[in-house]
Amino acid sequence: MTIESMSADHRDPQASPIIAPTIYDVARHAGVAPSTVSRTFARPGRVSFDTAQKVRAAAEELGYRVKSANRAGLDGERRTKMISLMLADISNPVFFELIRGAEEAASEAGYLVLLNNTHEDDRVERNIIERTLPMVDGVLLTSSRMSDSAIRMMAKQKPTVVANRAVNGVASVVPDNARGMRRAAEHLASCGRRNILYAAGPEASWSDGMRWRALRESALELELKVHRMGPFEPTSAGGRRAAQHWLDHRAPAVVLYNDLMAMGFLRELRQHNVRIPQDVAVVGFDNVQELDLISPSLSSVAAPMHAIGATAVQNLLAMVRGATHTASKPVVVPSRLVVRESSALPLLDG
Repeated sequence: MTIESMSADHRDPQASPIIAPTIYDVARHAGVAPSTVSRTFARPGRVSFDTAQKVRAAAEELGYRVKSANRAGLDGERRTKMISLMLADISNPVFFELIRGAEEAASEAGYLVLLNNTHEDDRVERNIIERTLPMVDGVLLTSSRMSDSAIRMMAKQKPTVVANRAVNGVASVVPDNARGMRRAAEHLASCGRRNILYAAGPEASWSDGMRWRALRESALELELKVHRMGPFEPTSAGGRRAAQHWLDHRAPAVVLYNDLMAMGFLRELRQHNVRIPQDVAVVGFDNVQELDLISPSLSSVAAPMHAIGATAVQNLLAMVRGATHTASKPVVVPSRLVVRESSALPLLDG
């Protein structure tokens, strides 16, 4: 008996042809319009985060693949299959999940991620970008310290997405700072803490400005008093300095720019025998993994950094494939409040 391979001329006439799924199949599977599927892949940022996730999940289940219009890239250069991930501070644990999300999304598309640490310095950031730009197909900036104009200039040279910051005219992915701060203010008010002190982060930080504004607006709606102290370095040492300031300007509740500051704040207050949360309720921002391990465990606004990293890379690679960025607003990823021991108890009288 001989075995012959089935060529096109010897195919079983009864066999059904394999038909690649279309955007219409994805649309039906996701329960959205075909135009929504098209925008998800061709114009990142034009659909909401939740809808984009639903469309991408449907495409993955059906095996739908986006066709690339230009294998050599937008500028005619040969692709390197690498993207640059610029990190403001690689030692900050908030970036660990963002890196994971970015790397997973890049790996699924056959890309490598080049990690770069900018040490919170815009000059270092510019230098690294200048040296690595020819090596990569696109750039993901996280918590960039460069000016908006510098970022827009760079985005004209290579596909660029900004994470944790919004820049007009450039694709951006950010956490929902307004929702997160609103939940923190509501929680503190429900515990009887109607006077809140905000410990600010870096003066040049977009996130710091958004968080302070969101807290002020929430306090106004909830009839709370809020004051700002700082700026401080976004580190444990910065949190210790904020604690020393608090000792001279005591308030029943403190919200800090990030969890690193909040952890330093707690350590410093414990050395002064301040009871937490009885004397002061403390809330951080980012929800890094170590918060359950410290004592007292830290309440924190959970910024979905894994989703931010993955979404940013997906949008970046769509641009590398030829998609255009036309959205005027950033992609906003939902945040939530995680309540732990540092703010769980109501304010005690006397």
